[in-house]
Amino acid sequence: MCTMICEQANMTGSAKGTEGWFPLEQANVFYDHPFHAPWEYGVNIDFVNKSMGVGSRVSVELSPESAKLLAETIIKALEKGEKDPQIKISVLD
Repeated sequence: MCTMICEQANMTGSAKGTEGWFPLEQANVFYDHPFHAPWEYGVNIDFVNKSMGVGSRVSVELSPESAKLLAETIIKALEKGEKDPQIKISVLD
């Protein structure tokens, strides 16, 4: 059964798709059946720029364990960066 769990977040950044680099607008994070990966459920992330059409999309499918590890790893990298006085990190709403 599909979970229909989807969270969205506005993004600022860049992604590289089939047509090259494009600016990001949004990330869609799903906990549901993957399209390609072999698991019953996974964390599927689409990085998109809707204003540029369907070609401006990068997708990943992660096992739940890999998704948790990725989230922890991102936090660790940010925490290390915040400790360096030469690196300025701003938080966008």
